Amino acid sequence: MGRIIGDGGLFFQVVDIAVQPAHQGRGLGKAIVAALVEHLRATAPKGAYVGLMADGEAHRLYAQYGFELTAPRSVGMAFVI
Repeated sequence: MGRIIGDGGLFFQVVDIAVQPAHQGRGLGKAIVAALVEHLRATAPKGAYVGLMADGEAHRLYAQYGFELTAPRSVGMAFVI
């Protein structure tokens, strides 16, 4: 499963990409990301910003779909309550 959140206009965040462990390694993650990117390209306005947080080596997967590392220009930040 995968999910896109955002303001419905110019800012979108790809979140919650997940494949059950028993089904990993079969290209399902790639299919999910491809479908989300295709949806965004078809529906988001030109110039919209699409971001995501890539854990570990996941940036290699996302790079295949046009995502680029933003550091050092920007860095992800978070806190846990």
